[in-house]
Amino acid sequence: METLLIVTITFLGYLLMYHLYGKYLAKFIFKLSDKNPVPSKEFEDGVDYVPTKKEIIFGHHFTSIAGTGPIVGPAIAIIWGWVPALIWVFLGAIIMGAVHDFGSLVISMRNQGKSISEFTAKYINPRTKFFFFIIVFLTLWIVIAIFGLVIAIIFDTFPTAVLPVWLQIPIAMYLGYLIYHKQKNVFLWSVIAVITLYATMILGAYLPLKMPTLFGIPPTGTWTIILLIYAFFASVLPVTTLLQPRDFINAYQLLIAMLLMFAGIVAASFGGHLAMVAPAVQMNPPKAPPMWPFLFITIACGAISGFHSLVASGTSSKQVRSENDALFVGYGSMLMEGALATLVIAAVGAGIGLGYVTKTGQTLFGFQAWSTHYASWTAAAGLGNKIAAFVTGAANFISALGIPKNIAIVIMGVFVASFAGTTLDTATRIQRYIVSEIAMDIKIPALSKRYPATAIAVILAGLLAFANGANGAGALTLWPMFGAVNQTLSALALIVITLYLRSKGGWKWLVSGIPALFMAIMTFWASMMNETNFFTAKKILLLSVNGVIVFLVLWIVVEGVIKFFNTKTETQPETVEAEA
Repeated sequence: METLLIVTITFLGYLLMYHLYGKYLAKFIFKLSDKNPVPSKEFEDGVDYVPTKKEIIFGHHFTSIAGTGPIVGPAIAIIWGWVPALIWVFLGAIIMGAVHDFGSLVISMRNQGKSISEFTAKYINPRTKFFFFIIVFLTLWIVIAIFGLVIAIIFDTFPTAVLPVWLQIPIAMYLGYLIYHKQKNVFLWSVIAVITLYATMILGAYLPLKMPTLFGIPPTGTWTIILLIYAFFASVLPVTTLLQPRDFINAYQLLIAMLLMFAGIVAASFGGHLAMVAPAVQMNPPKAPPMWPFLFITIACGAISGFHSLVASGTSSKQVRSENDALFVGYGSMLMEGALATLVIAAVGAGIGLGYVTKTGQTLFGFQAWSTHYASWTAAAGLGNKIAAFVTGAANFISALGIPKNIAIVIMGVFVASFAGTTLDTATRIQRYIVSEIAMDIKIPALSKRYPATAIAVILAGLLAFANGANGAGALTLWPMFGAVNQTLSALALIVITLYLRSKGGWKWLVSGIPALFMAIMTFWASMMNETNFFTAKKILLLSVNGVIVFLVLWIVVEGVIKFFNTKTETQPETVEAEA
């Protein structure tokens, strides 16, 4: 009953804080008003700027920010114990992550849907814009290459998920055709699409597709190439063709997966078989870095993630049809991601104890199962191990409902791969925006067009993916510093939000200023520890790139502090804001 109680109380807490803190931010801090113009209507073009119902854009936004982030982070951070992980996921999402996402979305909507890099020039100064661009570009560069690898690993580890994931694409495109060209009922046909998707999962369970080694390229390398080609075409298509309808399907898939997991927790709890087998707190696990500050770097999505500001100001701000919808999309999506991360903690902390198969084929239960997988930081490390821990635990929950284990594994494998695919699409699209903005700044307009900008984004990600071999795992070279870079981006986004609120007068800026200070300290601390480790290990590339990032961050923070004390309250706000 312990696990069920933990999950239930956490879910109720998120729901309560959405109605209390979220609505307080919307009404009194950002003063949302449907009288304000929005980019989706001002610049509607049918490709990127498309006014969209909040339920649909919620599906896009959530699945884009989530990806495998709220799975990978908690699946490794639980090595420090489930209590620290849960506290950070709960409080971080409410007072930091949701404020970060919501603020980034609203400010972008009030600045013509421009990216956070663009409006950094307005709220700090033009000098910092270029530095911010570098950090954002580097983040997206790693994200695109890594998420291509993540999906490749899922396909290679769970070949039963391959067929359903690829069949989801024509299902989604046909759904988009029915909704946007035939004006069919959104809810009805989305439900039919989801049912069809689950039918393909049953098909996939009995028709696994295992990629062979082709022309000397291992399976993960081949899948990475295919996925990057797919990302090119998916990110240049109008959002109504694939992005929105697939994300709407994924939103339903998320709800179904979460309901199945929660129902499984209930069934296993009342069956007397479920217990939290992970330790409550483990300050010094073998070979692990210190919990402070690395807990706050390891768990990003699910608590707070800088990548979210890129999605909010990159694609979502161009589709939200009214300011009041921003609360549901921005703040609500982050709390939903926190709820998913809570279920992940339950899956890897309790679900894994229901049955864990080792590499030698031995099945372990209870604490022995957990301690074997999490014997040390090294044992639990690696994308494959993290994903496998979650899929195993979640499938154990679902199988407690009487669903065959092989079907449960397909459901969770498709769930993870679908979300990673959405993040891959969105990250490529956002990188296209970044490349376009850079091209315009350096006066090369030809490279700012949709196709050349996307090609640059994909080719550069491909070069990184295959930088050290044919397996497509080249991005893992920079992965050790990605957590700190991503969380640094969240601190910088919060600084921009703080300066925006500071310009409005009063003490509104504290809602983002305090989280900005906390994240700046944690990420700088972690980055400096990484720098020391890279120097000791003589990892010159990581040492150099991380050093440049630390320098740029310090520069932007100093510029932000100077701007903070020189900011004057606006006498003429740029928007028609609602009355408090």
